[in-house]
Amino acid sequence: MRYRLSGLAAGLLIAGAGMTGAALADDGWVTLVDSTTKADFTEVGKANWEMKDGALSADKLDGKDPSYLVTKASYKDFQIKAEFWVDDAANSGIFIRCDQSAKIDSNICYEVNIFDKRPDPKYGTGAIVDVSKVDPMPKAGGNWNTYEITAKGTRLTVILNGEKTADVDDSKHAAGPIALQYGSGVVKFRKVQIKPL
Repeated sequence: MRYRLSGLAAGLLIAGAGMTGAALADDGWVTLVDSTTKADFTEVGKANWEMKDGALSADKLDGKDPSYLVTKASYKDFQIKAEFWVDDAANSGIFIRCDQSAKIDSNICYEVNIFDKRPDPKYGTGAIVDVSKVDPMPKAGGNWNTYEITAKGTRLTVILNGEKTADVDDSKHAAGPIALQYGSGVVKFRKVQIKPL
């Protein structure tokens, strides 16, 4: 019986991956990025995103505007688990509940920042830009890091490497796609998963 259920789950996983470009696990987690897979994102702006050495990586813009990989699905209440590596010069982030998918910025999305050298460090790495400050700002450069991001109703929480860096109520953005940003430096996403709540 156990074997048959595992086979059924595997079949559903393969079917789900084929339909959405992302893998749906039997525990509810949807894999957007792992060592071999990249979901069917829409790119806004242009960078040299590629699967390289087990991670989705970028280190160069094609133009002056940041690049975003935007999910085709919209999400309201969810958890995200992300593993990422950046160098000290990187400007990146995970944008959530974006009001639209054709243009991405911190005015129409919540931006969970990855930006160790942000001129105003209150909204640097670990912060939600213009919504929840971080003090002192943790540094992500040069290491593999984990983000756990939860959005449930108006409550937003961010945990970076096991430490809570943001916990706030805000109602500006209720639902929308998720976007991964490349702005500068070297950025790698080794795993990104989302679980609707």
